[in-house]
Amino acid sequence: MKEKTKRNIRAGLILAFMFVIMGLMVYSRVTAKPSKEIFKEKLDKLGLWESPLVYLAIPALYIADYFSHAWICLLFAFSVAGLIYEFVPKETITRYMGRGKAVGYALALLMAPFLTVCSCTMVPLFGGILYAGAGIGPAISFLLMAPAANILTILMTGEMISWEIAGVRILVSVAVAIIAGLIVSTTPWGKTIEKEFQLASSARSSARVEIVKPPLDERLWSALKFAGYLAKQILPFFIVGLIVVGYLSAFIPEKVVETYLTGVTGVLIASVLGGPLYTPTLVEVALGQELWSKGMSKGALLSWLMGQPYDFANAMAVSRIAKWKVVATYMVIAWAGSVTFGLLYGFLSGSL
Repeated sequence: MKEKTKRNIRAGLILAFMFVIMGLMVYSRVTAKPSKEIFKEKLDKLGLWESPLVYLAIPALYIADYFSHAWICLLFAFSVAGLIYEFVPKETITRYMGRGKAVGYALALLMAPFLTVCSCTMVPLFGGILYAGAGIGPAISFLLMAPAANILTILMTGEMISWEIAGVRILVSVAVAIIAGLIVSTTPWGKTIEKEFQLASSARSSARVEIVKPPLDERLWSALKFAGYLAKQILPFFIVGLIVVGYLSAFIPEKVVETYLTGVTGVLIASVLGGPLYTPTLVEVALGQELWSKGMSKGALLSWLMGQPYDFANAMAVSRIAKWKVVATYMVIAWAGSVTFGLLYGFLSGSL
């Protein structure tokens, strides 16, 4: 068999696999039946509370319950993330981000959700954008948009919580990212960082290097490998998070959630817990789902979900690129945005 034929067959099989995943995703959404039953109620039906084994069974039961209706969405999200990361021309995008503020902001907001799904890819791309000579404003907008509204978190927010919350999360992420980018770009320290990177960019050789793209089957295989890499990076932390969420779901009283995670106080508490304390990718969705089912208000839930862009773990990494004054500025703006929009959404939705 000729090499070209082998490559075509290999590409066809990978594409077929992708289409099957997409088909399963659509089918699962069409046939899905909404359920308001929470995890604790499912435990009650199993009658495990009389046995001391319940403490050992909770993690396994919660993980099994979660993946029983989320595995298709996870597989779809990781696969799509791999395809986008492989086929979207990142070098071209970072180059165009430096060709004008309007174009830079537009590309930052449009492409951030698709170029990254976790901090392991977000921070290096943020550095790449600055090194390419883009303005500090678009770079900051990218930095905040990516963790708050990337393709994986939005799909899982819609799947596990509600598509209304997912849609609001996108809109609020855009607003906060633009505001933070514009404000940082007007500060003296923001201008200093921007000038430093633009000077470094212009000093580098302007010679163009033509990049030869690999064959389609190799690029598709690379996309699947990157999807696997993301899964290995995220899922271990995600599973640990699910274990914690399982115990909280089983034992945290609804009265506590209704008392402390509603109203103005609830939004403020959620904004602090959701950001600085840092929850790994997707864990904030799982925990938010459980807290919401126990009485957390929509306003507090949105504020909780919007905490991802200003967590300390990512701030430490970004500070090595853009200095602490820039980091502190966008963290304060992102926190203020999560509180402000949490209160506004809670008021408008009647769930503050």
